[in-house]
Amino acid sequence: MIRNGFQFQLSGLRSLIAGLALLFLLLPAAALAQTASAASPESEKAELDKIAHHVEQLTAAIENKQDDDAALVEIRLELEGIAESVLKYAVEFRPRLQEIRKRLDLLGAPPGENEPPEPETLSEERISLANEKAEINSLIGEAEHLSVTVNKLIDKISTLRRDLFTRTLSKRYDISFALGRQTLTDFWSEAGQLYNTFSYWIRFTVRFRIQPALLATFFSFIAALVIFVGGRRYFGPLLRTDPDLEKPSYLSRLSVAFWSTLLPTLALAVFLNLTYFLFGTYDILRGDVATILRQAFNVILVVFFINRLAHRVLAPALPHWRLVPVQTDAARTLVWLITATAVITGIDFLFATTFDVLGSPLKLSVAASLIASVLVGLLVIAIGAVKPLLDGEGRPRPWPRIMRYPVFGLGIATIIIAFFGYIGLARFIIQQIVVTGGILTTMYIGVLSANAVTAEGAFQNSRIGVRLGEVFGLTETAVDRMGILVSFLINILVLAWGVPLILLQWGFQWGDIQAWAFSTLQQINIGTVSFSIIGLFTGVIVFFVGFFLTRIFQRWLDRTVLSRSRIDSGVRNSIRTSLGYAGIALAALIGVSAAGINLSSLALVAGALSLGIGFGLQNIVSNFVSGLILLAERPFKAGDWIVAGGVEGTVKRVNVRATEIETFQRQTVIMPNSELINAAVGNWTHRNSLGRVDLPIGVAYGSDVYRVREILIDLASNHELVIKNPEPAVIFMDFGASSLDFQLRMYLYDISNVMVVQNDLRFAIYEAFEREGIEIPFPQRDINIKGNLAEALKAKPAVKPRPASVKPASTKAALAKPKRRSKRKLDPDD
Repeated sequence: MIRNGFQFQLSGLRSLIAGLALLFLLLPAAALAQTASAASPESEKAELDKIAHHVEQLTAAIENKQDDDAALVEIRLELEGIAESVLKYAVEFRPRLQEIRKRLDLLGAPPGENEPPEPETLSEERISLANEKAEINSLIGEAEHLSVTVNKLIDKISTLRRDLFTRTLSKRYDISFALGRQTLTDFWSEAGQLYNTFSYWIRFTVRFRIQPALLATFFSFIAALVIFVGGRRYFGPLLRTDPDLEKPSYLSRLSVAFWSTLLPTLALAVFLNLTYFLFGTYDILRGDVATILRQAFNVILVVFFINRLAHRVLAPALPHWRLVPVQTDAARTLVWLITATAVITGIDFLFATTFDVLGSPLKLSVAASLIASVLVGLLVIAIGAVKPLLDGEGRPRPWPRIMRYPVFGLGIATIIIAFFGYIGLARFIIQQIVVTGGILTTMYIGVLSANAVTAEGAFQNSRIGVRLGEVFGLTETAVDRMGILVSFLINILVLAWGVPLILLQWGFQWGDIQAWAFSTLQQINIGTVSFSIIGLFTGVIVFFVGFFLTRIFQRWLDRTVLSRSRIDSGVRNSIRTSLGYAGIALAALIGVSAAGINLSSLALVAGALSLGIGFGLQNIVSNFVSGLILLAERPFKAGDWIVAGGVEGTVKRVNVRATEIETFQRQTVIMPNSELINAAVGNWTHRNSLGRVDLPIGVAYGSDVYRVREILIDLASNHELVIKNPEPAVIFMDFGASSLDFQLRMYLYDISNVMVVQNDLRFAIYEAFEREGIEIPFPQRDINIKGNLAEALKAKPAVKPRPASVKPASTKAALAKPKRRSKRKLDPDD
């Protein structure tokens, strides 16, 4: 019975423990069930299956688009997006997997054969968790396998594009078959086909789509006109060239060249691109016409830009506004040569696109590129042969050798490469000569503009600088310093605009640039530290926004709220300063958070900083804490007259590290706050400006002391700055060695007027004593010397003996004979 009873109790205890364990597992189970319902493995498995199917389609597309660089770039961008989403699936289930493992460890292993069975609920829970764990492991494995597959496809695309670019430049064509009579016949045949294509499209547009075509052209023209006219109206002073001005500044020349090139080019770009977009939106274009028209628009825009840039840089009609120091005849020649180079290159690319759309024979494309390459090479040689400079005798001389020989080499190399049949490489070279050369020239002008802006006084005297100073009320120094910021922004814009365009000319696609820019701006890894340029830039912007908002709030609070509440100026200063530092600290914290910086990673730096504070920054911390105490306790405030450490003056500002004191000589003394805390500080205006002024006066023995008192009290009482209650008082201080010493005591409403009152009363006292015959004595001493020393002194009358100490006369003798002088016999041995 006892044994059975003991077994019954043990079994009940086990049941109780199992029930408690089940109770403790209910909440985690509910939470996990909630998570599972939000993102169940079944739904994620279906999503991964869709992604895997899409990856198979992209794999087939890669095989079909091996010769299409733009298509490969688009596929690569899709694969990079898929890689990120697959990685998200793998990361998303790891917390759930860890939670399942913890709960399985809490449940423990199932009971053995000789052990009592566990509750059925626990067994079912263990089986459910094990099944879910297996599903999640399978899902994570599938996601990782899919991620590896996608990364391999991305690497394959990079290899295909690199091989495609190499094949394009290194492929050799047989040019002999492209120079025959049949080529000319095929050209006229393709020209007729092109004429028929466009004539049919024009007839169709005129007959059926004339209204939307006219509307699209009209809206595009209006948009371009708004940009051009508005730009000339707003930037008009920056576009004007005064022919009578002999020596315009270099910054003015750069400004005119930049804006007079940018605005017309921008207006034309808006007109052409908006026209093409609206034609496509209103179904006016057909596929073949759209491709040829888009290339024609690009050629027109590039040629216009190159011609405009050459005209503004060389300025053949305005020698004084020329950026490059060349003679006028050479400037005209260079403009024509550069424009002809751009036109021929553009026609070559337009022919290539047209022949590709029409399905023309390959020999037409080879012949057109060969002729264009040879012509461009000859034009480049002609540019190098121009003699734009003048020697000392005024005769034309060629370019410097360092410029002339590379230009000759580039032109000759282009012709030779074309005749050897490397048409792709020749076309690539002439494209870089024209387009990349124009981009680099524009970037160089931008860099020169940035350097010119940083010159002292350049931005300050510019039209924009003068306008900024007038609008925002800035000083000349502030406007001049803004030139540094403007220069930095110009350099950033030049790089952000020029580098992508150059990369496009060198065979890269917009997708490549977007991917690189995104990866660079999102995350940069330096060792184990990673940061984001976008995050840092965002954090800096957030901090400065918070900083300026704090300053605006301080100004509003001080001028609007505190000024009307009749709060003491010291309290206002303390509140304003405290809010300023609190706002800056808050802005810094928010900026750090926006930048994505993990503050926990700064724990080591904070520890080292604390150690540095303990050893080397004690004074700084002491001054900082003392400043906080001064702001809170306010023993003095801005405007108070204090005396501290041998410095006497007016408090101008109380900062957290030091206090600014302006002496009466207008010298500003920066006194550390710790000295104001640890030493005695006298404050004449602590509670109020009421203060007592003491004026010492001495009169000769024998004067009427009562009359002296009456005169002093009368003069003090009649002064407008001396208050009547308490009344002025005269104190007979002492019987001095040479005078009767009095002290005039009076109170002022504003102790800062002490010098004025003392000065006025001294003049008045002197005049009153003169009228009353009261003498103001000065110290006098008579010394009688006898013996050998006296004779020696008589022999040298020019040497005067130093005054010796004398005994003052007794008080009674001094009162009876005030004119009596004290005498002392000096021992010759002294």
